[in-house]
Amino acid sequence: MSRILSLLLLLSALAGSLTGCGLLPEQIDETKSWSASKLYYSAKERLADGNYTEAVKLFEKLEARYPYGAYAQQSQLEVAYAYYKDNEPASAIAACERFIKLHPNHPNVDYAYYLKGLANFVEDTTLLAKFADQDMSERDPKSAREAFEAFKELATRFPESKYSADAVGRMKYLVNNLASHEVRVARYYYKRGAYVAAAARGKYALENYPRSPALEEGLAVMAKSYDKLGLPDLRDDTLRVLKLNFPNSLYVAGDGPVRDKPWWKLW
Repeated sequence: MSRILSLLLLLSALAGSLTGCGLLPEQIDETKSWSASKLYYSAKERLADGNYTEAVKLFEKLEARYPYGAYAQQSQLEVAYAYYKDNEPASAIAACERFIKLHPNHPNVDYAYYLKGLANFVEDTTLLAKFADQDMSERDPKSAREAFEAFKELATRFPESKYSADAVGRMKYLVNNLASHEVRVARYYYKRGAYVAAAARGKYALENYPRSPALEEGLAVMAKSYDKLGLPDLRDDTLRVLKLNFPNSLYVAGDGPVRDKPWWKLW
């Protein structure tokens, strides 16, 4: 009986030792002997199947084992795309930034800028939906600004890129959104009597997004704020700019004193 017990204990210890050393079949990494190309195309298959987590793992193994060469570089971009498709924009952005830093002259660096812009664009849209009821003065459009900058970099540096046309279209959308955000914040401050802050936000929108339709209201907020602050020269200068750019605006209807203008009563 003691011999049987001793044998069982020995077998148990041996199994534990094998497990600890990673020698049991279930612990063996079947990809250990794979070439760079096999790792890459296997990862691409996972990506095509929507298995983004496994795709990322294989791409990362490829880069770790074969850090030099075209497959490793392309894997870094593929990882960014996998994160983007897996609705992990922060990880996708980080992967794009890493690629741009490591390979600023890579033939596909334009795609890295585009993907970075898309990931920020998606993140901003997601946050906008999530915090739809939040006061606009409290929401930082950081992702929208960074998306705009990434698309701008792409369009400026690579005007012939196949991604540039879409980037420019998204930039127009982002400009309008960013300008509208600044104007809503300016209006928020005005309604609360923070006229200096209201005028400053309107001026920021004017300087940074000069072609946005939202500037019509932004200029009106500036004029109203300057009037409240007792700055008639700045008020009248702002109204002249408003009339010049938006001649049919309801905010500047009539020729009477500023307090009698219809725009004063719109809010």
